[in-house]
Amino acid sequence: MLKPFFAVLLAFAVVLPVAAQVPNPLRVAAEAAYPPFSELGPDGQLKGFDIDIAKAVCEKLKTRCQFVQTEFDALIPALRAKKFDVIVASMSITPERQKVVDFSNKYYNTPARVVARADASFDGTAAGLQGKTLGVQRTTIHDRYASATFKGVKIVRYAKQDEIYLDMIAARLDATLADSVALEQGFLKTAAGRAFAFKGPVYDDPAFFGMGAGIAMRKGDTALRDAINGALAAIRADGTYKKLNDKYFSFDVYGADAAKK
Repeated sequence: MLKPFFAVLLAFAVVLPVAAQVPNPLRVAAEAAYPPFSELGPDGQLKGFDIDIAKAVCEKLKTRCQFVQTEFDALIPALRAKKFDVIVASMSITPERQKVVDFSNKYYNTPARVVARADASFDGTAAGLQGKTLGVQRTTIHDRYASATFKGVKIVRYAKQDEIYLDMIAARLDATLADSVALEQGFLKTAAGRAFAFKGPVYDDPAFFGMGAGIAMRKGDTALRDAINGALAAIRADGTYKKLNDKYFSFDVYGADAAKK
């Protein structure tokens, strides 16, 4: 019965020695067009799972989050140019990205799927998509995977996933490849997405899709990385993570098989 208590103490033991080296405010880059992870609310403020995770980490580190809204394909260049301190934008931890930025441990991990009109005669496999037009968000793992493996498919790249949904509704695209949870909750469960459905298999090859989403920071920023890892461990141990998980999802988003339905 004492294990959870000691787990919390251990997590804080990691956080506290390095917390003093964390910037205040901590400038956090986030996207605003990727529900339920990140979007703008009616009040014009950022909201979503990514945003709440960032706020929980900042609270553990006794600093203030200062959010910087940035399009996904500009995140890493702007981080390296020191326009902010970290990225919390559902960015997958991949070997390619680890060459230029450092990452925290993962804070969630979900697979990719293809979505198309429910009445479409093709499936979401590479063979089924032959001759079709597929929308992907530029510079994402989904862009990289589709470019490498979906031969004979016309790939159209967009700055925001929301723009892809609009073009699918307007029949300018046949399908999209994206995170399964973002697709389901940000599109399929909305009124605009009712005519669409998942097609084909789950895509989760770690060579392309990495080891889950992590918080990115500049190369060599080890004190900040260690502090953030300690804060993530603390919110996992004290129940904060579960509360945030349950606010948005009916399953454990931390695992790798959350959307394999």
